[in-house]
Amino acid sequence: MELKLSFPADSPPLAVIAAAKIAGVPISTDPTLTPGSTPIIHLDNGLKLRGNFVLLRHISRVANIPDLYQRDAIESSQIDEWLEYAPIFASGSQFEEACGYVDGYLLQHTFLVGHSISIADIAVWSGLAGTGKRWESLRSSKKYQNLARWFNSILAEYGVLNEVTATYVGKKGSVKPTASKVKEQQGSNANLAKVNGDAADKEKESRKPTSEVDLPEAEVGKVRLRFAPEPSGYLHIGHSKAALLNQYFAERYQGEVIIRFDDTNPDKESNEFVDNLLKDIETLGIKYRTVTYTSDYFPQLMEMAEKLIREGKAYVDDTPREQMQKERMDGIESRCRNNSVEENLTLWKEMIAGSERGTMCCVRGKLDMQDPNKSVRDPVYYRCNKTPHHRIGAKYKVYPTYDFACPFVDAFEGITHALRSSEYHDRNDQYYWIQTDMGFRKVHIYEFSRLNLVYTLLSKRKLLWFVQNGLVEGWDDPRFPTVQGIVRRGLKIEALIQFILEQGASKNLNLMEWDKLWATNKKIIDPVCPRHTAVIEERRVLLTLSNGPDDPFVRIVPKHKKYAGAGEKATTYTKRIWIDYDDAVSISVNEEVTLMDWGNAIVKEIQKDQEGNVTHLSGILHLEGSVKTTKLKLTWLPESDELVKLSVVDFDYLITKKKLEEDENFVDVVNPCTRKETPALGDSNMRNLQRGDVLQLERKGYFRCDVPFLRPQKPIVLFAIPDGKQQPVLRFAVQDGKTK
Repeated sequence: MELKLSFPADSPPLAVIAAAKIAGVPISTDPTLTPGSTPIIHLDNGLKLRGNFVLLRHISRVANIPDLYQRDAIESSQIDEWLEYAPIFASGSQFEEACGYVDGYLLQHTFLVGHSISIADIAVWSGLAGTGKRWESLRSSKKYQNLARWFNSILAEYGVLNEVTATYVGKKGSVKPTASKVKEQQGSNANLAKVNGDAADKEKESRKPTSEVDLPEAEVGKVRLRFAPEPSGYLHIGHSKAALLNQYFAERYQGEVIIRFDDTNPDKESNEFVDNLLKDIETLGIKYRTVTYTSDYFPQLMEMAEKLIREGKAYVDDTPREQMQKERMDGIESRCRNNSVEENLTLWKEMIAGSERGTMCCVRGKLDMQDPNKSVRDPVYYRCNKTPHHRIGAKYKVYPTYDFACPFVDAFEGITHALRSSEYHDRNDQYYWIQTDMGFRKVHIYEFSRLNLVYTLLSKRKLLWFVQNGLVEGWDDPRFPTVQGIVRRGLKIEALIQFILEQGASKNLNLMEWDKLWATNKKIIDPVCPRHTAVIEERRVLLTLSNGPDDPFVRIVPKHKKYAGAGEKATTYTKRIWIDYDDAVSISVNEEVTLMDWGNAIVKEIQKDQEGNVTHLSGILHLEGSVKTTKLKLTWLPESDELVKLSVVDFDYLITKKKLEEDENFVDVVNPCTRKETPALGDSNMRNLQRGDVLQLERKGYFRCDVPFLRPQKPIVLFAIPDGKQQPVLRFAVQDGKTK
């Protein structure tokens, strides 16, 4: 049903038009209302709806995209709040103040409300776009990076917005269509791209992200995708790419994603992995329609296997496994390939029963043993396995292989497009062949490149080896590339999402550095994380200031000089202060230095022991001195019983080689030293840290609190967060530091 939208030619309701385009709601436009009139939607029953916000809410209710407005009470109210805020962008005097406010908010949010687009995003986006060049100049600058990122991501995902802005936003920012465009729209609203001419087409091409690709034969509103992890480990960064690309295409084509657990190997799978995979999927913000299991379809899969046996498209083979593998490599047909259907069905029943004879057999597809593509040389469909299944116990003695189950369940569940990494490319012919033998329609396969990272193992089998051999704490170890591991290390999920979506669905294989991911993370945490001070405990040096305060005093200072939201902290000023040994040895007699957050001091005397190690400094405060003239800016702590104990932990890669060759054993390149703990002292404000808090230790880097303050003798544990700069790892290591 097409809606008729009327509005004044000098003030088209940009947000309403944009919402209709994004939501797939057809509208015809009538820009003939008198200036100053309220926009109107004319309903078929003769009723009229008036007002920008009313129209936005109506479009969201009839939209093809779910949850544009109708959410739970809290999120719907938040959307209303943003709708009321959006008109501020039309106020010239408050425009930049509003940009700054939303930019700060988007620092920790992907969307304005919740985890998906809403009419709040559309209203604010349209408010910015409607100012034309004023916003464009800011957008191309680095002043409001979070706001620009959010604006660009919406524009990239919904290309129709280029048409809307090209049609309705004038060069000076006045939201006003030209007379010729109004006339074109009155005559035909079918193709806005033609209205705008070649120049607009070129502009759209230049704005289209290079990573944007299309799914083959995809229809808007009819795309159904699946993310199908095996519950044999935790979700890692490679799986994250697959999950996020499924969500990207589902949102782009207004389709849906289902989560399916490919639980066909009871030897490796468990409910623990299922629970943690669901936890990781939620962490990534994946919106899915439902959760299914391949084991839900075991009865149908067994029926299909028997059907193919009866049709002569599959057979039961008792060839020993090693011999079978050699015959497949050499293109030699099995002696069982031409057994009668009756013989095959008899052995199939033995397999189902789990008898001694049955356990010697497997079911193979009868494809083509001479095909150059070895994946279609009679692949195995079913094997015996007496291990109880984590969901259904010991009911079955036979289990389908991934090669057999995947094409069946994809078709059975109505999947339109199966996203697979390019490492499965040779199996695509097998996938289609099996689906054809089963009598199913073709499910489109879309390949994307596997995410490979330097010094990183993504094989669950290899990661499990580290867990089982006690070289890591578990699947959430901060050295692991699992979602839980990198989050525990200090990575923000928003950084991971940005990193993966920037690569897009490219099929190009490449080896990625971690630096870019951590640099993206730094841009997110640096503007908001609180600042604290620490001094390495070993060989720390006392600096006595002869004219310092006889009685300690306290000042309340911001934890972040540029972000009030980080809160405040109490800093104690005393006559005797601790500094790092490395700083102490850098100071010369009579050198003026700056004590950060206090002022300058002049070091008058340096005491050393017999071995030449600095043991004590003496000096005077020189607060009238200029910080611009000093070479050394020192962090310091008061000599006080209130300081807290810290254990500063840094990590190295688990292997010592950037990329393993296919025939190389990873055990040979395991890094023997991947964790260093350095004792330190921290300011007393760190008693309030909670597990998961991210902070900066000034001049030492970024950290995530893994173990908060519990009691004075138990240290706070801080994990070092990489910042994307090439630098030596284990930088806090001391000569006798703990190593694991």
